[in-house]
Amino acid sequence: MRQFKVLILACFAALSSVAGVSTVAAQVVQGEEHCVVNIKTTDTLNLRSAGKASAKVVTTLPYARCGVVVTGACQGSWCPVDAGHHAGWVNSRFISMVSPARYCVAGVAKNDVLNLRAFPAGTSRILATLKPNQCEISFLPYATGAWQKVRVEGYEGWVNKQFVSGQ
Repeated sequence: MRQFKVLILACFAALSSVAGVSTVAAQVVQGEEHCVVNIKTTDTLNLRSAGKASAKVVTTLPYARCGVVVTGACQGSWCPVDAGHHAGWVNSRFISMVSPARYCVAGVAKNDVLNLRAFPAGTSRILATLKPNQCEISFLPYATGAWQKVRVEGYEGWVNKQFVSGQ
């Protein structure tokens, strides 16, 4: 029976990755910035007028949209948010908090830099270069393989996780 459960979980994980579904463990904190997670990259999250699935849709938020601030206490799985020009309610399963800027570049030689890339690939366009021991890096709630999406100095991009550590 245990092997069957493991097989079912493995199949679900494989289907999720093929469908483009991010499987981030959502962390929701009142007053903090969050990003849209756990939907297909081509899908949108409904921002509703009340904390229930049947409430009117005020607007939609695309996958990876950050800047969503939880403005009050969640009620069940629904949280009140401000998403810039619109306020409403979203299901907490689909948002996750941006980390505080507590990470630093680590393991990069003094005469080298860490490339901040547009996409999670070593061949992707370089947006900026980060100096050895540079800090004030925030983790965004997206990662794939060896890559972590971060925010630093007004940029959002991807870095190799092995070269970033907590302060």
